[in-house]
Order: sequence, then C-alpha cells, then structure tokens
Amino acid sequence: MRAVKERLVQSFEERFGKEARPRYFVGAPGRVNLLGEHTDYNDGFVLPMAIQQEVNIVAAPRDDGRVRIYSLNFEQDAELHIDRLSESTGPRWSEYLRGVLVVLQDAGFAPRGMDLVLYGDVPAGAGLSSSAALEIATLLASSAVSGFEVEPTLAARLAQKAENEVVGVNCGIMDQFASRLGRKDAALLLDCRSLDYELVPLKDPAVRIVIVNSNVRRGLVDSAYNERRRECEEGARLLGVPALRDVTSREFAQQRDRLPDNVRKRSQHVIEENERVLSAVEMLKKGDLVGFGEAMWASHASLRDLFEVSCPELDALVEIAREVDGVLGSRMTGAGFGGCTVSLVREEAIERLERAVRTEYPKRTGLEPDIWVLTPEDAGAFVEPLS
Repeated sequence: MRAVKERLVQSFEERFGKEARPRYFVGAPGRVNLLGEHTDYNDGFVLPMAIQQEVNIVAAPRDDGRVRIYSLNFEQDAELHIDRLSESTGPRWSEYLRGVLVVLQDAGFAPRGMDLVLYGDVPAGAGLSSSAALEIATLLASSAVSGFEVEPTLAARLAQKAENEVVGVNCGIMDQFASRLGRKDAALLLDCRSLDYELVPLKDPAVRIVIVNSNVRRGLVDSAYNERRRECEEGARLLGVPALRDVTSREFAQQRDRLPDNVRKRSQHVIEENERVLSAVEMLKKGDLVGFGEAMWASHASLRDLFEVSCPELDALVEIAREVDGVLGSRMTGAGFGGCTVSLVREEAIERLERAVRTEYPKRTGLEPDIWVLTPEDAGAFVEPLS
C-alpha cells in the first residue's frame, strides 16, 4: 500500500507540478462473490467479500471547475469540467468518473474541480468489479476534496446509477455495495431489495479464499446477461410475483410445469441460489466450513446446468479444484462465460491447489491462469488525508 501511495504521489507531482501536491489518498476494493450469482437483479441475496486488490486515487482540489485525470494503468490523460459534465469526449475509462460526478450533481451535491491520478490492480474483465471500485474511489475522492459526505448506502446507489445511466451497463447493486461496505475478514450478506446487510465473519486461520482467473475473454456476457434477465422477469411474471426472490423452492415445485423450459431452468437456479445463500450464512456462523463448501459446489453445478453461464474453462478449474484434497468448495463467480473461480481452501492445501491448477489447466485449455490467495490484510474503502 505504501509503495502504491508513493508512486501515485510521485506521478501526481510529475503530471501537475510540485506546487499542486495531492491532499487525499483514497481506495476502494474489488470484490469476489462467494455465493448468490445472478440473484441481485432478482431482488435476492448475495454474499460477496472485499478483496485486497483495489483502485487508488490521489487527489487535490481545484478552484476553476476543471477535473484533470491521469490513469497510470492506461497511461492516458482525460479532462472534464464540472459545468459541462454532459459532454462525453474522453476515453472509455473516464466515463466511469464522469458518471459519478453527474449523479453526485443530480443528487444535490456540489463536486468541485480536482486533479486526480489513479491506479488499480483489480483485473479488468475478470468479474472482480474493477468498475465498481473505480466508481467508489472516484466518489470518495470527490467528496473529500469538495467537503461533503455521502452516506455509504447512498454512495453505493449513486455509483450503481452512474454505471447504469451514464456508462450504460445494466448492473445490479452488489458490486458497488461490496466495494463501499465490504470489510476485512468478513463476507457481506446483502438483501438486494431492502439493502439491509450484515457482515458475517470469515476469519478462520485454517482456511483461505483462492481466486483463479481463467483468462477467458468474456465476449458473450452482455447479450447473455440481458437474455437471462428477461427470462427471470418472465419467470416472475408467470409465477405471479414481483421478483423470483418471492418464490420458495416448495412453491416453485408446484408450479414449475407452467414455465417454458429455459424460463423454468433460470427461475429454478435463482430460487435455489437464494436459499443456498441464506443457509450457507448460517453455516458460516456455526463454523461449518464443510457445509459452506458444499453450497459452493452446488452453486457451480446450478450455474452450469440451469443458468447456463459457465464455460469449459471455468468447469475445468472447478474440476481441478475438486480433485485436490483440502479444497472445501469451488465455483465460478461473476456474470459467467469466463472470468474467475473462487474456492474455499484449507491452509495446508493451497500449494497443492496452485500446483494442480498451474499444471493441469494449461494442459486442458491451452491457457495460463492467474491465482490470488486472499490474505488477512485490510480490505475496504478509505480516505486518508495527506500532509
């Protein structure tokens, strides 16, 4: 963290001059979803957790309304103006920052001009919410330099609105909520209808969360995501409820034959996945990690067979994990058709899993994986004044 801060401060001074030293250092994490996939836009339950990978920004206020931005990742500049935020002229990545400033203004806040340098190590396109991390980091930087506060739940809602209405990505609330409210050593149980949430401890030193990036480009996600949403909405309509979260598995079993085949399969996944999340949270509270792992295996099978958003590479990673003694559970995470798997792994099995994945995955797919082991370090959004 210190090295990132020093690099950003140095880059800031090189870009904007030493007389304009940054005033704030902010960060917002990516997230991995442990359980509850494709339930968020069905008003259901999700169980993400913040990860150590994050987006960091150093920021200083300006008095002229200009917003000057430099991205270390893209090695590109962008510029906005607080009085002309309707103009979209910058690179694609700057749209996320513009969107946040637009929704802040629309909500009655008064963001001011600022100079920003940003860097993120959340892998883009891996299903770990790099966009939400960028949005939350931008919101925190703007509120810090402008002298206003945004309540955390509202911050998540505004960041989601920025992505929906300005960037044009029809995401649910989970990503932004996890980035703003996720914390160290805890999963975040979120009710996506009420936005009630609970931090569920996940800090047993005998286990770790391991994320593996399949490095499959997720080219089908947008069209398939929209199609799945439509099928879920049709399922709720045919079942006579506002959303699929309002149907129990027992009620579904009595009415499933009324639904077209694909609508039935999508609805079954969502209904059972919601119940999996709630039962798995109780397992975590009781320390039943084996039971929690079984819920992860079941979730992947459902995503593969009922929701049909897995792919051969993700299936291969889960199959490899199942063959390693000490892996309690594994599943795809994210929208699907690529991205990452998440596994619950006993400490002594981590090296075995890494070795198996690095050996077997390239043989089966021709691709090289990236592997991250979540360690008990700080994770969570923050604002730090700089002297």
